[in-house]
Amino acid sequence: MSTEPAEGPAAPEGPEPKARAAQTAPPQGTDDPAGPDAGTPGSVQSQGDVPDDAGLETARSDAAGSAAAESGAAEGAAASDAGRSEAAASGESADADDAGSEGSRAEQGAGAADAEEMSEAQAELTAQRELRQRIAQRKADRQQPIRSGGKLNGTAADLLAAVRAVESGERPVQVFDASEPAPRRAAPVERSAPVAPAPGPEFSATALDAVREVLTAGGAPTDLARPAAEALGEEAAELLRQDPWQLLRVTGVRPDQADGFARALLGPACGPHDERRGRALTVWLLDQAAVAGHTALDLPVLSDTLGRYTVTDPDAAVQSAITEGDVLVFQDALDAAPGAPAGTAAPAPARPEPAGPSTDADAAPSEDDQDGEADSDAGPVRVLVGLERYALAEESLADGLARVVNAAPAAAPDPSAWAAAVPTARGSAAELLRAVAGHSLVLHTGGEAARAEPATLLRAAHTLGLRVCAATHTVDGRQRFAALVAGASAAAAGSGTADEASAAGLAPLPDTAFATVAGLLASTEGPGRESEGALAVDLLVVLDAPQLDVETAAMLVESLSDGARLVLSGDPAVLWSAGPGRVFADLLAAGGCPRVVSRIPDPGPIGELVSGIGIGELQQVEAPGKEVVVVPVRDAGEAVHRTVQLVADSVPRAFGVAAEETQVITPGHGGAAGTRVLNAALKERLNPGPGRFGGFDAGDRVAYVPAPGRMLPGRVVKGDAEGLHLDCDGSPVVVPKERVEDSVRHGWALTAHQAVGLRRPAAVVVLPGDATKTLTRPWVYTAFGRGERHLSVVQGADQALPRAVAEVPAKPRTTRLVTLLRPQLTSAGNAGDRPAP
Repeated sequence: MSTEPAEGPAAPEGPEPKARAAQTAPPQGTDDPAGPDAGTPGSVQSQGDVPDDAGLETARSDAAGSAAAESGAAEGAAASDAGRSEAAASGESADADDAGSEGSRAEQGAGAADAEEMSEAQAELTAQRELRQRIAQRKADRQQPIRSGGKLNGTAADLLAAVRAVESGERPVQVFDASEPAPRRAAPVERSAPVAPAPGPEFSATALDAVREVLTAGGAPTDLARPAAEALGEEAAELLRQDPWQLLRVTGVRPDQADGFARALLGPACGPHDERRGRALTVWLLDQAAVAGHTALDLPVLSDTLGRYTVTDPDAAVQSAITEGDVLVFQDALDAAPGAPAGTAAPAPARPEPAGPSTDADAAPSEDDQDGEADSDAGPVRVLVGLERYALAEESLADGLARVVNAAPAAAPDPSAWAAAVPTARGSAAELLRAVAGHSLVLHTGGEAARAEPATLLRAAHTLGLRVCAATHTVDGRQRFAALVAGASAAAAGSGTADEASAAGLAPLPDTAFATVAGLLASTEGPGRESEGALAVDLLVVLDAPQLDVETAAMLVESLSDGARLVLSGDPAVLWSAGPGRVFADLLAAGGCPRVVSRIPDPGPIGELVSGIGIGELQQVEAPGKEVVVVPVRDAGEAVHRTVQLVADSVPRAFGVAAEETQVITPGHGGAAGTRVLNAALKERLNPGPGRFGGFDAGDRVAYVPAPGRMLPGRVVKGDAEGLHLDCDGSPVVVPKERVEDSVRHGWALTAHQAVGLRRPAAVVVLPGDATKTLTRPWVYTAFGRGERHLSVVQGADQALPRAVAEVPAKPRTTRLVTLLRPQLTSAGNAGDRPAP
């Protein structure tokens, strides 16, 4: 690797161009995968990273404001301050759990019976009756046919409802040509140009005024009235009067702020012993765990964390939350033998693995365990507690995947036909064709260059007459993959031109064969849906599969018709999803379906460097053309100066890459070299202006977040009374004025979580010394892999960089998917993993 000499004047470290409300600054060097929309309700983060802003006054502008303030050290439970962070380091790993533990809920809740009205024996009998009723009801429900999407909740359920509203005629529908000769293929659909944010629920002025009155009485800002109404409903005012700690359900509110609000309303009589406080904190901690990627928490971890928040009886607080139905409890049978490969959860401090994510394995519980009637001699169990939203999403995902595996492919030509469709396919590409020919669910792993294999698969399936679609995480990824498929088709024709490829029988794929996951689910991209609501595809290939969270994955699988094939493809070494869960890693761990490992390495010095990082080695690579350059810096100020110099001068001059095509990546938004400071300096050098519209000017590069965890890079076109007009990868977007501050931020510099799925001709990765604690191997792997032709590393982390690559794997996440999947995939009789030799 070469070293770039210093040159050029220092770029001024201008102030943040966008005015913001008073806030509590997050720790330096932290990352926010949810991006600028961290303030939207339900926003989520991954890897235990920290949102931008905290504080009660700006609770709407920061998802889980202080929720991850020290979450870089959180290993098991996500928390929003030092107390939660210390508890999370208790060493519990990501692990799965039993889908049918309603009985466990009743057992946990039985202890909450009112001792003043009945004896202990009477309480036990009552609890047992309730337990049997719940078990009987659950068994009866299992015998009923399940409506597609019936197990979804939260965002996924809202999205499915919106799709069905279109299909039922409640919303405008797309019109298809009835004379289309191929009835199974949906005609292209005209898409509306602007991308409008979904409107929030409407509340009466009386309801909002009542909430403001309660907030004022408790000393809380009235700006929280609408967020509180959205979180608690029309009766928010009455709920807050009865239980002031319900204010914790508002995104960004911290426990100490809720305590102050409760004292103002209830007087000095309220305290840590209050049952309402313990119950609300239980739900809040599970919400913060979801922010860090967990779908459930181990009961001992949750109880220990509650104790750090001065809850006098943590176990009683958890039982109270279970009894009230705020949370669910699950039991997972553990193997007695220590070190068993399948049945014992791995410890939270995950051991480094070459491929990146750690692997969880859990034994499948028995039917008796599922019904809460496990015998006392059945062996040790692990008790987990989770929110219903994510529990039902994981159950729906597991059921949907089992349905995909069990259903025979609807269009299943002879396996030899797949090979004949692409006779030039060799190695792992040919293996992928054979796996998809015989199975409905296939996993494919590999780096950026390995995308050539799904491209070959898509072309072969299209040649065989199957309806195909490839979905990516970003618009940039969709465009790059579409170009890759077109190039592969032309190359197969032996000419390199699309016309001759078509003449050779390789008809180009329609534009509807490529989509983003979000656009596919919203029916704004892709082939559309059939009359019954399923996606009009026979083969769906999902690229960037590690970015699937449990809710998105559940919605995607529920949208597949019986007999459709599903291929999940991605690089397991990159950062995981912004939302809770680790779907791709859990599927790899569960087995039960073919797995094809690509043998195509990423090319060049950057590919060699990134491949070494993936196995825990930060090696020196030969870069004769200065493809990789290390720029050592002493402090954050010098890091900002050198970054601006590289983007504006050095990279354009040496490589011909314009500043607009260079992406700066840094560990976090805060700190002396975070995205705020870097974007201010880059704006002053590259596009100076007064910030006429909310801190933005025409020509500014921006990062727009239309939904939590989803970032669209764009450029400001103009600002007017209608809002901020953006161009996001060729699509016009209008952001209303009231949403600009929360959902738009300058985008010359991004975090690695925001940059997942993006590729630019050049990347400048900034590693300031104040961000060393946040570095992990997946973070470095992801950041260093964003540049195609050139990578500059502004190195101020010293030995923390090689140490992170060698010793700090992905932070574990506690999930239930492996336990839910194993018995279903195993009983399906499908072929096991098929790794490439």
